[in-house]
Amino acid sequence: MSPVGGAGGGPSGGNEQDREEQRAQQEEMKRQMLTQILDSDARERLSRIALVKPQKSNAVTDMLIQMARSGQVRQRVTEAQLISLLDQLDQAQPHDSGKITVSRKKKMDSDDDDWDI
Repeated sequence: MSPVGGAGGGPSGGNEQDREEQRAQQEEMKRQMLTQILDSDARERLSRIALVKPQKSNAVTDMLIQMARSGQVRQRVTEAQLISLLDQLDQAQPHDSGKITVSRKKKMDSDDDDWDI
């Protein structure tokens, strides 16, 4: 007899746990690299951006890590340099114009009330 996990539900439960551990390990490695790459003000700004726009924060984080791995970052990135990177990222990505479409309901004419007595 083999033990059956209640929440895991079978062999896929172990794989899911492994994937979760691997994901957590990758996130920890990212945090460590950012600690080495960014100065404290830039790290604080990036964490505030992550609260509001997590996708933008992830894009900047990935860009910074790639720059560090390729040797483009020779010293700690300052807040001003981070702002410059954010501006470059904004210009590179297409913007949604945020159009608002208003569909108005037709007003009822007095002719529509002809069926009333």
